[in-house]
Amino acid sequence: MPSTASKGADGALPPAAYAAVLASLPGTGPIGLGELLREHDPHTAWELVLRGDAGRSNKRIADRPPGPGSREAPWSVAARQVDVAAHWRRLQDGGIQVTFLGDAAYPAPLCQDPQPPGVLFYQGALATLDQPRVAIVGTRRCTGYGRETAFALGRDLARAGVSVVSGLALGIDGAAHAGVLAALDSSPDGAAGPVGVAASGVDRPYPRQHRDLWRKVARTGVVLSETGCGQPAQAWRFPARNRVIAGLSEVVVVVESHVRGGSLYTVDAALDRGIEVRAVPGPVTSSSSAGTNQLLWDGPGPVRHAGDVLDVLGEVRPWPPPDRPDPRRLDGSLDDTGRRVLGAVDQTPTSMTVIAERTGLGFGQLSATLLRLETGQMVRGGGSWWERTHP
Repeated sequence: MPSTASKGADGALPPAAYAAVLASLPGTGPIGLGELLREHDPHTAWELVLRGDAGRSNKRIADRPPGPGSREAPWSVAARQVDVAAHWRRLQDGGIQVTFLGDAAYPAPLCQDPQPPGVLFYQGALATLDQPRVAIVGTRRCTGYGRETAFALGRDLARAGVSVVSGLALGIDGAAHAGVLAALDSSPDGAAGPVGVAASGVDRPYPRQHRDLWRKVARTGVVLSETGCGQPAQAWRFPARNRVIAGLSEVVVVVESHVRGGSLYTVDAALDRGIEVRAVPGPVTSSSSAGTNQLLWDGPGPVRHAGDVLDVLGEVRPWPPPDRPDPRRLDGSLDDTGRRVLGAVDQTPTSMTVIAERTGLGFGQLSATLLRLETGQMVRGGGSWWERTHP
Protein backbone atom coordinates (compact mmCIF):
# COMPACT_ATOMS: atom_id res chain seq x y z
CA MET A 1 0.00 0.00 0.00
CA PRO A 2 1.18 3.60 -0.50
CA SER A 3 3.48 4.97 2.19
CA THR A 4 1.39 8.11 2.74
CA ALA A 5 -1.95 9.60 1.84
CA SER A 6 -2.05 12.24 -0.86
CA LYS A 7 -2.53 14.96 1.77
CA GLY A 8 -2.80 15.20 5.51
CA ALA A 9 -6.05 15.81 7.33
CA ASP A 10 -5.37 19.56 7.36
CA GLY A 11 -4.73 19.69 3.61
CA ALA A 12 -0.95 19.83 4.06
CA LEU A 13 1.30 17.85 1.79
CA PRO A 14 2.54 14.48 3.14
CA PRO A 15 6.21 13.95 4.07
CA ALA A 16 6.70 11.85 0.92
CA ALA A 17 6.06 14.94 -1.23
CA TYR A 18 9.06 16.71 0.31
CA ALA A 19 11.18 13.56 0.12
CA ALA A 20 10.37 13.32 -3.60
CA VAL A 21 11.46 16.88 -4.43
CA LEU A 22 14.63 16.53 -2.36
CA ALA A 23 15.59 13.51 -4.46
CA SER A 24 14.84 15.42 -7.67
CA LEU A 25 17.01 18.49 -7.03
CA PRO A 26 20.02 18.87 -9.38
CA GLY A 27 23.21 17.44 -7.94
CA THR A 28 21.46 15.33 -5.32
CA GLY A 29 23.55 12.34 -4.33
CA PRO A 30 21.81 9.21 -3.01
CA ILE A 31 24.19 8.60 -0.11
CA GLY A 32 24.28 12.22 1.06
CA LEU A 33 20.49 12.42 0.85
CA GLY A 34 20.26 9.27 2.95
CA GLU A 35 22.44 10.84 5.62
CA LEU A 36 20.33 14.01 5.59
CA LEU A 37 17.11 12.02 6.06
CA ARG A 38 18.63 10.00 8.88
CA GLU A 39 18.92 13.28 10.80
CA HIS A 40 15.73 15.09 9.72
CA ASP A 41 12.20 14.32 8.56
CA PRO A 42 11.60 15.28 4.90
CA HIS A 43 9.71 18.52 5.65
CA THR A 44 12.40 19.77 8.05
CA ALA A 45 15.10 18.79 5.55
CA TRP A 46 13.27 20.74 2.83
CA GLU A 47 13.09 23.83 5.05
CA LEU A 48 16.83 23.54 5.70
CA VAL A 49 17.47 23.36 1.96
CA LEU A 50 15.30 26.43 1.28
CA ARG A 51 17.23 28.42 3.90
CA GLY A 52 20.56 27.22 2.55
CA ASP A 53 21.34 25.49 5.84
CA ALA A 54 21.36 21.86 4.64
CA GLY A 55 25.08 22.03 3.97
CA ARG A 56 25.76 23.04 7.58
CA SER A 57 23.65 20.15 8.83
CA ASN A 58 25.06 17.59 6.42
CA LYS A 59 28.39 17.77 4.61
CA ARG A 60 27.64 15.09 2.02
CA ILE A 61 24.69 16.40 0.07
CA ALA A 62 26.12 15.69 -3.35
CA ASP A 63 28.00 12.40 -3.76
CA ARG A 64 28.93 13.19 -7.35
CA PRO A 65 30.97 16.35 -8.06
CA PRO A 66 29.70 18.60 -10.86
CA GLY A 67 31.32 17.96 -14.22
CA PRO A 68 33.82 20.31 -15.88
CA GLY A 69 32.28 23.71 -16.52
CA SER A 70 29.14 22.81 -14.56
CA ARG A 71 26.98 25.72 -13.46
CA GLU A 72 24.58 23.72 -11.31
CA ALA A 73 22.56 25.96 -9.04
CA PRO A 74 23.00 25.59 -5.27
CA TRP A 75 20.34 23.48 -3.65
CA SER A 76 18.60 26.47 -2.10
CA VAL A 77 18.33 28.35 -5.41
CA ALA A 78 17.01 25.28 -7.24
CA ALA A 79 14.56 24.48 -4.42
CA ARG A 80 12.94 27.91 -4.52
CA GLN A 81 11.97 27.28 -8.12
CA VAL A 82 10.06 24.08 -7.31
CA ASP A 83 6.31 23.91 -6.75
CA VAL A 84 6.17 21.00 -4.31
CA ALA A 85 2.41 20.54 -4.62
CA ALA A 86 2.53 20.46 -8.42
CA HIS A 87 5.45 18.03 -8.36
CA TRP A 88 3.51 15.75 -5.99
CA ARG A 89 0.41 15.84 -8.21
CA ARG A 90 2.47 14.78 -11.24
CA LEU A 91 3.79 11.77 -9.35
CA GLN A 92 0.31 10.76 -8.25
CA ASP A 93 -1.10 11.23 -11.74
CA GLY A 94 1.66 8.95 -13.05
CA GLY A 95 0.91 6.23 -10.51
CA ILE A 96 4.32 6.69 -8.87
CA GLN A 97 4.62 6.11 -5.14
CA VAL A 98 7.35 7.31 -2.77
CA THR A 99 8.91 6.03 0.42
CA PHE A 100 11.87 7.32 2.41
CA LEU A 101 14.13 6.52 5.33
CA GLY A 102 11.99 6.57 8.46
CA ASP A 103 8.76 5.84 6.59
CA ALA A 104 6.80 2.78 7.71
CA ALA A 105 6.72 1.43 4.14
CA TYR A 106 10.48 1.75 3.56
CA PRO A 107 11.94 -1.70 2.66
CA ALA A 108 13.17 -3.40 5.82
CA PRO A 109 16.25 -4.98 4.16
CA LEU A 110 17.63 -1.48 3.44
CA CYS A 111 16.97 0.10 6.84
CA GLN A 112 20.32 -1.03 8.28
CA ASP A 113 22.23 -0.81 5.00
CA PRO A 114 25.52 1.11 5.28
CA GLN A 115 24.52 3.26 2.28
CA PRO A 116 20.71 3.23 2.13
CA PRO A 117 18.81 5.21 -0.50
CA GLY A 118 17.29 8.24 1.19
CA VAL A 119 14.24 8.11 -1.08
CA LEU A 120 12.76 5.37 -3.25
CA PHE A 121 10.28 5.90 -6.08
CA TYR A 122 8.30 2.84 -7.08
CA GLN A 123 5.51 1.40 -9.18
CA GLY A 124 3.85 -1.80 -8.07
CA ALA A 125 3.71 -3.47 -4.67
CA LEU A 126 6.51 -3.15 -2.10
CA ALA A 127 4.99 -6.23 -0.44
CA THR A 128 6.81 -8.21 -3.15
CA LEU A 129 9.90 -7.71 -0.98
CA ASP A 130 8.30 -9.73 1.82
CA GLN A 131 9.25 -12.96 0.00
CA PRO A 132 12.75 -14.51 0.06
CA ARG A 133 14.83 -12.50 -2.42
CA VAL A 134 17.60 -13.56 -4.80
CA ALA A 135 19.40 -11.31 -7.27
CA ILE A 136 20.20 -12.73 -10.70
CA VAL A 137 22.71 -10.53 -12.51
CA GLY A 138 25.11 -10.79 -15.41
CA THR A 139 26.35 -9.35 -18.66
CA ARG A 140 24.28 -7.58 -21.27
CA ARG A 141 26.37 -9.37 -23.94
CA CYS A 142 25.32 -12.85 -22.92
CA THR A 143 25.37 -16.09 -24.86
CA GLY A 144 22.38 -18.29 -25.57
CA TYR A 145 23.61 -20.55 -22.76
CA GLY A 146 23.57 -17.64 -20.31
CA ARG A 147 20.16 -16.45 -21.44
CA GLU A 148 18.60 -19.91 -21.13
CA THR A 149 20.20 -20.45 -17.70
CA ALA A 150 19.00 -17.08 -16.37
CA PHE A 151 15.50 -17.72 -17.71
CA ALA A 152 15.35 -21.15 -16.06
CA LEU A 153 16.66 -19.81 -12.74
CA GLY A 154 14.15 -16.94 -12.75
CA ARG A 155 11.27 -19.24 -13.63
CA ASP A 156 12.10 -21.96 -11.12
CA LEU A 157 12.93 -19.62 -8.23
CA ALA A 158 9.67 -17.72 -8.78
CA ARG A 159 7.75 -21.00 -8.78
CA ALA A 160 9.49 -21.86 -5.48
CA GLY A 161 8.21 -18.61 -3.91
CA VAL A 162 11.40 -16.57 -4.30
CA SER A 163 11.31 -12.99 -5.62
CA VAL A 164 13.98 -12.45 -8.27
CA VAL A 165 15.76 -9.08 -8.04
CA SER A 166 17.51 -7.71 -11.10
CA GLY A 167 18.42 -4.49 -12.88
CA LEU A 168 16.05 -4.64 -15.88
CA ALA A 169 19.00 -4.49 -18.27
CA LEU A 170 19.45 -6.32 -21.55
CA GLY A 171 20.92 -9.80 -21.47
CA ILE A 172 20.94 -11.79 -18.22
CA ASP A 173 18.74 -9.37 -16.23
CA GLY A 174 15.97 -9.37 -18.79
CA ALA A 175 16.14 -13.13 -19.28
CA ALA A 176 15.80 -13.76 -15.53
CA HIS A 177 12.71 -11.57 -15.29
CA ALA A 178 11.27 -13.14 -18.44
CA GLY A 179 11.53 -16.46 -16.62
CA VAL A 180 9.67 -15.02 -13.63
CA LEU A 181 6.89 -13.75 -15.89
CA ALA A 182 6.63 -17.17 -17.54
CA ALA A 183 6.21 -18.74 -14.09
CA LEU A 184 3.48 -16.24 -13.23
CA ASP A 185 1.69 -16.96 -16.51
CA SER A 186 1.64 -20.69 -15.80
CA SER A 187 0.89 -20.51 -12.06
CA PRO A 188 -0.21 -16.96 -11.14
CA ASP A 189 -1.27 -17.93 -7.62
CA GLY A 190 1.84 -19.92 -6.78
CA ALA A 191 4.76 -17.83 -8.05
CA ALA A 192 6.55 -14.87 -6.45
CA GLY A 193 6.60 -11.54 -8.25
CA PRO A 194 9.73 -9.89 -9.68
CA VAL A 195 11.68 -6.94 -8.27
CA GLY A 196 13.26 -4.51 -10.74
CA VAL A 197 15.81 -1.93 -9.57
CA ALA A 198 16.30 0.87 -12.10
CA ALA A 199 19.13 3.33 -12.64
CA SER A 200 16.81 5.83 -14.33
CA GLY A 201 13.58 7.25 -12.98
CA VAL A 202 10.82 4.64 -12.79
CA ASP A 203 8.93 6.62 -15.44
CA ARG A 204 11.83 6.38 -17.93
CA PRO A 205 12.33 2.73 -18.93
CA TYR A 206 15.92 1.96 -19.86
CA PRO A 207 16.80 0.44 -22.22
CA ARG A 208 13.85 1.32 -24.40
CA GLN A 209 13.66 -2.24 -25.69
CA HIS A 210 12.51 -3.25 -22.20
CA ARG A 211 9.60 -0.84 -21.94
CA ASP A 212 7.10 -3.72 -22.06
CA LEU A 213 9.16 -5.74 -19.56
CA TRP A 214 9.09 -2.81 -17.09
CA ARG A 215 5.33 -2.55 -17.41
CA LYS A 216 4.88 -6.26 -16.70
CA VAL A 217 7.32 -6.27 -13.76
CA ALA A 218 5.53 -3.28 -12.20
CA ARG A 219 2.16 -4.94 -12.70
CA THR A 220 3.16 -8.30 -11.18
CA GLY A 221 5.80 -7.16 -8.67
CA VAL A 222 7.59 -3.84 -8.17
CA VAL A 223 9.96 -1.52 -10.04
CA LEU A 224 11.86 0.87 -7.81
CA SER A 225 14.62 3.46 -8.08
CA GLU A 226 16.35 6.10 -5.99
CA THR A 227 16.64 8.27 -9.12
CA GLY A 228 14.15 11.11 -9.36
CA CYS A 229 11.34 10.78 -11.89
CA GLY A 230 12.08 12.04 -15.38
CA GLN A 231 15.83 11.54 -14.97
CA PRO A 232 17.84 9.38 -17.38
CA ALA A 233 20.12 6.45 -16.58
CA GLN A 234 23.45 8.28 -16.36
CA ALA A 235 26.60 6.14 -16.25
CA TRP A 236 27.44 6.96 -12.62
CA ARG A 237 24.04 5.73 -11.46
CA PHE A 238 24.61 2.08 -12.45
CA PRO A 239 27.17 1.22 -9.72
CA ALA A 240 24.94 3.06 -7.23
CA ARG A 241 21.94 1.06 -8.46
CA ASN A 242 23.88 -2.17 -8.07
CA ARG A 243 24.43 -1.57 -4.33
CA VAL A 244 20.61 -1.39 -3.97
CA ILE A 245 20.23 -4.71 -5.82
CA ALA A 246 22.72 -6.27 -3.40
CA GLY A 247 21.14 -4.65 -0.35
CA LEU A 248 17.69 -6.02 -1.19
CA SER A 249 18.92 -9.57 -1.75
CA GLU A 250 19.69 -12.54 0.46
CA VAL A 251 21.77 -14.23 -2.24
CA VAL A 252 23.39 -12.82 -5.40
CA VAL A 253 23.77 -15.20 -8.35
CA VAL A 254 25.98 -14.20 -11.28
CA VAL A 255 25.09 -16.10 -14.43
CA GLU A 256 27.61 -14.72 -16.93
CA SER A 257 30.13 -11.91 -16.48
CA HIS A 258 33.09 -10.67 -18.44
CA VAL A 259 36.32 -10.06 -16.54
CA ARG A 260 35.37 -6.42 -15.93
CA GLY A 261 31.60 -6.85 -16.07
CA GLY A 262 29.33 -4.33 -14.36
CA SER A 263 27.69 -7.12 -12.37
CA LEU A 264 30.93 -7.42 -10.40
CA TYR A 265 29.98 -4.10 -8.74
CA THR A 266 26.96 -5.96 -7.39
CA VAL A 267 29.22 -8.77 -6.21
CA ASP A 268 31.51 -6.32 -4.38
CA ALA A 269 28.52 -4.60 -2.77
CA ALA A 270 27.11 -7.96 -1.67
CA LEU A 271 30.41 -9.13 -0.17
CA ASP A 272 30.75 -5.81 1.68
CA ARG A 273 27.34 -6.48 3.24
CA GLY A 274 27.99 -10.11 4.12
CA ILE A 275 25.52 -11.32 1.49
CA GLU A 276 26.05 -14.73 -0.09
CA VAL A 277 27.39 -14.74 -3.67
CA ARG A 278 27.17 -17.70 -6.05
CA ALA A 279 28.13 -18.11 -9.72
CA VAL A 280 27.04 -20.26 -12.64
CA PRO A 281 29.98 -22.09 -14.23
CA GLY A 282 30.59 -21.41 -17.89
CA PRO A 283 32.82 -22.77 -20.66
CA VAL A 284 36.47 -21.92 -20.03
CA THR A 285 36.72 -20.77 -23.65
CA SER A 286 33.87 -18.25 -23.34
CA SER A 287 34.78 -14.62 -22.57
CA SER A 288 31.21 -14.15 -21.31
CA SER A 289 31.98 -16.55 -18.45
CA ALA A 290 35.53 -15.34 -17.69
CA GLY A 291 34.34 -13.23 -14.75
CA THR A 292 32.07 -15.90 -13.29
CA ASN A 293 34.70 -18.60 -13.64
CA GLN A 294 37.17 -16.32 -11.86
CA LEU A 295 34.63 -15.90 -9.05
CA LEU A 296 34.39 -19.67 -8.74
CA TRP A 297 38.17 -19.91 -8.58
CA ASP A 298 38.20 -17.24 -5.84
CA GLY A 299 35.78 -19.14 -3.65
CA PRO A 300 31.99 -18.61 -4.07
CA GLY A 301 30.15 -21.86 -4.66
CA PRO A 302 28.60 -22.85 -7.99
CA VAL A 303 24.94 -22.75 -9.00
CA ARG A 304 23.69 -25.44 -11.37
CA HIS A 305 19.96 -24.87 -10.96
CA ALA A 306 17.43 -23.27 -8.63
CA GLY A 307 17.79 -26.13 -6.16
CA ASP A 308 21.32 -24.97 -5.32
CA VAL A 309 20.02 -21.47 -4.55
CA LEU A 310 17.21 -22.84 -2.38
CA ASP A 311 19.83 -24.77 -0.41
CA VAL A 312 21.69 -21.51 0.29
CA LEU A 313 18.44 -19.85 1.39
CA GLY A 314 17.65 -22.79 3.65
CA GLU A 315 14.43 -23.41 1.72
CA VAL A 316 13.86 -27.18 1.80
CA ARG A 317 11.82 -28.14 -1.25
CA PRO A 318 11.99 -31.17 -3.54
CA TRP A 319 14.09 -30.54 -6.64
CA PRO A 320 13.18 -30.56 -9.41
CA PRO A 321 9.53 -29.80 -8.62
CA PRO A 322 7.36 -32.82 -9.45
CA ASP A 323 5.42 -30.92 -12.11
CA ARG A 324 8.47 -29.50 -13.85
CA PRO A 325 9.26 -31.18 -17.16
CA ASP A 326 12.85 -32.25 -17.52
CA PRO A 327 14.33 -30.16 -20.37
CA ARG A 328 16.76 -32.98 -21.13
CA ARG A 329 13.89 -35.16 -22.33
CA LEU A 330 14.08 -34.97 -26.06
CA ASP A 331 11.36 -35.35 -28.61
CA GLY A 332 10.80 -39.08 -28.94
CA SER A 333 10.28 -38.68 -32.67
CA LEU A 334 13.99 -37.97 -33.26
CA ASP A 335 15.77 -40.63 -35.24
CA ASP A 336 19.31 -41.84 -34.51
CA THR A 337 20.87 -39.17 -36.73
CA GLY A 338 18.91 -36.38 -35.05
CA ARG A 339 19.94 -37.57 -31.59
CA ARG A 340 23.56 -37.90 -32.66
CA VAL A 341 23.66 -34.36 -34.08
CA LEU A 342 21.86 -32.89 -31.08
CA GLY A 343 24.34 -34.56 -28.76
CA ALA A 344 27.22 -33.00 -30.70
CA VAL A 345 25.94 -29.42 -30.29
CA ASP A 346 27.03 -27.51 -27.18
CA GLN A 347 25.06 -24.85 -25.32
CA THR A 348 27.63 -22.34 -26.51
CA PRO A 349 28.19 -21.65 -30.23
CA THR A 350 29.57 -24.79 -31.89
CA SER A 351 31.08 -24.69 -35.36
CA MET A 352 29.81 -26.88 -38.17
CA THR A 353 33.33 -28.31 -38.49
CA VAL A 354 33.30 -29.48 -34.86
CA ILE A 355 29.79 -30.96 -35.20
CA ALA A 356 30.85 -32.79 -38.35
CA GLU A 357 33.92 -34.20 -36.63
CA ARG A 358 31.83 -35.39 -33.67
CA THR A 359 29.13 -37.03 -35.79
CA GLY A 360 31.09 -38.22 -38.80
CA LEU A 361 28.33 -36.84 -41.08
CA GLY A 362 28.80 -34.99 -44.34
CA PHE A 363 27.87 -31.30 -44.48
CA GLY A 364 24.79 -31.89 -46.62
CA GLN A 365 23.18 -34.40 -44.27
CA LEU A 366 24.37 -32.39 -41.25
CA SER A 367 22.79 -29.15 -42.54
CA ALA A 368 19.47 -30.85 -43.19
CA THR A 369 19.43 -32.41 -39.73
CA LEU A 370 20.31 -29.12 -38.02
CA LEU A 371 17.49 -27.34 -39.84
CA ARG A 372 15.09 -30.05 -38.67
CA LEU A 373 16.32 -29.62 -35.08
CA GLU A 374 15.94 -25.86 -35.41
CA THR A 375 12.32 -26.31 -36.50
CA GLY A 376 11.77 -28.33 -33.32
CA GLN A 377 13.38 -25.49 -31.30
CA MET A 378 16.14 -27.81 -30.05
CA VAL A 379 18.98 -25.78 -31.58
CA ARG A 380 19.41 -22.28 -32.93
CA GLY A 381 21.93 -20.55 -35.10
CA GLY A 382 22.62 -20.87 -38.77
CA GLY A 383 25.47 -21.05 -41.24
CA SER A 384 28.71 -21.99 -39.52
CA TRP A 385 27.63 -21.88 -35.86
CA TRP A 386 24.92 -23.63 -33.85
CA GLU A 387 23.99 -23.98 -30.17
CA ARG A 388 21.50 -25.99 -28.13
CA THR A 389 18.45 -24.25 -26.67
CA HIS A 390 18.21 -26.50 -23.56
CA PRO A 391 20.67 -28.13 -21.16
